[in-house]
Amino acid sequence: MTDVLPLAGYAIGITAARRADELGALLVRKGATVRCGPAIRIVPLADDSELHSATRLLLDEPVDVVVVTSGIGFRGWVEAAEGWGIGDELIDRLGAAQVLTRGPKAKGAVRAAGLSEAYSPGSESNAELLQYLLDSGVDGQRIAVQLHGQPLPYFVESLRAAGADVVEIPVYRWVGPADPGPLDRLIDAVIDGAIDAMPFTSAPAAASLLAMASRTGRHAGLVDALSSRVLVACVGPITAGPLAAVGIPTVQPQRSRIGALAREVADTLVARSPRLAAAGSEIELRGQAAVVNGQLREVAPAPMAVLRALARRPGHVVSRRELTAALPGGGEEHAVETAIGRLRTSLGEGTLVQTVVKRGYRLAVAAGGDG
Repeated sequence: MTDVLPLAGYAIGITAARRADELGALLVRKGATVRCGPAIRIVPLADDSELHSATRLLLDEPVDVVVVTSGIGFRGWVEAAEGWGIGDELIDRLGAAQVLTRGPKAKGAVRAAGLSEAYSPGSESNAELLQYLLDSGVDGQRIAVQLHGQPLPYFVESLRAAGADVVEIPVYRWVGPADPGPLDRLIDAVIDGAIDAMPFTSAPAAASLLAMASRTGRHAGLVDALSSRVLVACVGPITAGPLAAVGIPTVQPQRSRIGALAREVADTLVARSPRLAAAGSEIELRGQAAVVNGQLREVAPAPMAVLRALARRPGHVVSRRELTAALPGGGEEHAVETAIGRLRTSLGEGTLVQTVVKRGYRLAVAAGGDG
């Protein structure tokens, strides 16, 4: 099976906006089929009146501390300011302040702008950054916090409660997609069993997905699919927040990076793939396919549902009634016979699935018995 790419046979849904191409390319390289349904869009910085107003507010008075939470956000802010003709004024204002950076990318962006950071937490977390500020004492200080796509209410309110005057800089605000059609179709695909994994790179994208499902009467079906059958991966705990709030379990890489997220998806799907031997053949079940003796065999949703039901009890007889219940959307018992026929054709091995007269079907696994 070494010639088959690790994610071949899996369909993965992506809701990201800014980094969809990067994440999709990593997954496609591993063999996955990718379906995109952007759940958010980013307001262009040069057109963002809120960012312009916040920047002007920052320039009105001296600032004591500047918190930089992301490299791309900081670079975009400086570029937007240059477009407005106030770039040098902004850099001068920031250069007179104590600059704190959340992680190495933010640190790199700050240094590229000719500035230097006074502190950057080893954990790359906002929590450690906040604690450093509170321990240093912020009463009476004016602090600018560069946001990235979403508010940081706990961070900001904690500083205000400690006596700071906080100026929020809303870089890269996220709003709903301009065309909701792709996201709408992606939700249907998840509920219908055509998607095997959903990696998320931002909390707003996860929240927007759930909100659209709620508005269209599909919230329960989506949550059920994401909780039971679809692998849900998040780049970090903040991203996982909206999903955890409705009970959806997630996996997360040790490092909050796009590459690490793609590896986590691949490793987890491979580890979850059922493997068994039947009728002298080696079979690995994947999301939308099976690997039979090292050959990838695409399998349609109904036959795949039947194969999964048989593989849960290899060698045991599974009744037509049980298999009917396993079909997407249910169906009649004669639909099972059709699905079995299509399954045998798809697998290319007619002896893998045996008919047990008047009882049902089973995979040809000698060790399992006949139930």
